[in-house]
Amino acid sequence: MEDNLLLQVNNISVVYSDVIQVLKGVSLLIKKGQIVSLLGSNGAGKTTLLNTVSGLVTGSAGRIFWEGSAISGMSPDEICRLGIIQVPEGRKLFAKMTVEENLEIGAYLPAARARYKENLQRVIKLFPTLAERRRQFAGSLSGGEQQMVAVARALMACPRLLMLDEPSLGLAPIAAKEIFRIVADLNLDGLTVLLVSQEVLQALSISKNVYLLENGEIALSGPAYRIAADSRVKESYLGL
Repeated sequence: MEDNLLLQVNNISVVYSDVIQVLKGVSLLIKKGQIVSLLGSNGAGKTTLLNTVSGLVTGSAGRIFWEGSAISGMSPDEICRLGIIQVPEGRKLFAKMTVEENLEIGAYLPAARARYKENLQRVIKLFPTLAERRRQFAGSLSGGEQQMVAVARALMACPRLLMLDEPSLGLAPIAAKEIFRIVADLNLDGLTVLLVSQEVLQALSISKNVYLLENGEIALSGPAYRIAADSRVKESYLGL
């Protein structure tokens, strides 16, 4: 195994209700310090793949490795303890809890609790708006602010791999652009990111490598610049 290889997904298949095959032999690699984007249309299987890595969904075939050790079949909390942290689509905040209480929940693991003050200062510096909103209910915030809380909550868990599922979904263009800027800044600080997004142009602009998922299978993969130049991607996803 390469020294800098973090996550290896080998031929993962997922079948729902023993009938509907959502993923068909999907494989991908993520190295330390990379942003890797997983692109594709609605229903392509992107969220299912993230949920399988997180242990929320059990694959029917294939294996997943973290730093060379198999993690397939591990529970979601065991996978979180490894540093694999997911920000779900739709944010899934506790709307009737304050921003600060949502952040505290992100630091529930012992290692994260030990670094609570340090990490809180870090996310407040990264998201200054949250300092002003600390005592507001999360449900009262704008969509962009709620997404910031969702990302900040994940950062409180001390992630080594941050998996973001459609972080810009439903946001105004300015707010979406800010989220992508923050993801790029986090990566510059050394955080490895697996990004799921339908904002193809934005995702390509910040990614090292890209996987295009279609009908549960990897249709294209490679460096972002090469995927951006592919005629199928230009026509179907960039409207060029």
